Amino acid sequence: MFEDFQTKEGGWFGPGFCTVVEIETEKGVIGTATAGAFNGAAKSIIDMYILDLLKGQDIENHEGNWQRIYRTLIRFGRSGAAIAALSAIDIAMWDAHAKEAGVPVTELLGGNVQTKVPCYVSRLYAMEDLDELADEARGYVAQGFTRLKQRFGFGPRDGYEGMRRNVELVRAVRTAVGPDIELAADAYMGWDYGYALEMYKRLREFNLSWIEEALMPQLVDRYAELKRATPAQRWSHGEHSYTKWDFEELIRKSASDILQPDFNRAGGLTEARKICALAETAGLPVFPHSNEAHNTAVIFSQSAAVCPVVEYFPNVSPDTGNELFWNLFTGYPEAKDGYLSISKLPGLGVELNQELASQLVVVDDVWKEI
Repeated sequence: MFEDFQTKEGGWFGPGFCTVVEIETEKGVIGTATAGAFNGAAKSIIDMYILDLLKGQDIENHEGNWQRIYRTLIRFGRSGAAIAALSAIDIAMWDAHAKEAGVPVTELLGGNVQTKVPCYVSRLYAMEDLDELADEARGYVAQGFTRLKQRFGFGPRDGYEGMRRNVELVRAVRTAVGPDIELAADAYMGWDYGYALEMYKRLREFNLSWIEEALMPQLVDRYAELKRATPAQRWSHGEHSYTKWDFEELIRKSASDILQPDFNRAGGLTEARKICALAETAGLPVFPHSNEAHNTAVIFSQSAAVCPVVEYFPNVSPDTGNELFWNLFTGYPEAKDGYLSISKLPGLGVELNQELASQLVVVDDVWKEI
């Protein structure tokens, strides 16, 4: 974290952090998607490079359209905003295709393999008030959730005191919910190899199901070393990885126990099927990032051996950015007794909240609220 994290004008992720795509077919059907998390740069790439590629193309030719876009972007964009832009276009085309067919996207992806999937609540951000943190955790358990994920708040710059405070955060939740609740924790790319090793030692008593994104995503070899050095701990990776090639490397180098792609960042639904196939051949589970409709469509179209759980961002305030989709779209189902059930609505099952979207405009390439 940098010193101006809380005060930087326009926000840490910039003033334009969400790109929404709408694709209209010749039949007047509109497919909708977003481009990755906190990614306003995708809009310029779509406008400049992708739109002309799609005019007159068959909305159902998913592989052809994907390759057409990817091979145009490959000169400068095999990851980042370029692939997020491709992802949004791809997802919107699947949404439109399914709506034209009058079926849920899951049917086009291979069928409704699962209809009800357990969730892990992804929240628990409190860093200072441990009683508040414990109360929040107990509240989710009371709602029927048996799986939780919390956040680490401290990294190498905070020294041993930060390590102690990380342990206190985990202890507060584990003490509150007891030993039978599955608990994971997210470092959000904030540690280095040595710090991760030390934290592993200090956290063993709490039986964390996994530690998420301990290192920067490109440090694949270091992740592999970390796994080998800590065989009693599962580590997850992939929220900030792109396309099947990134995930093939993670698998080949045994760098992750759990793969966590977000498919509006990793290449869309066309690429999602390939990533899941790679994971299945390697015997690795896929926990897509967030319960947004593009991710749950993949989960419900895969077996429980591949996609056994849903990461569930509850519809609560304050919005950290991860909860934006609850307001930006209508139709999102809420979990019940710790499970999320499949939507039977056509397409992705959600629609853009036009009232909210109409309040956001691009002015001088900056998102501003009217």
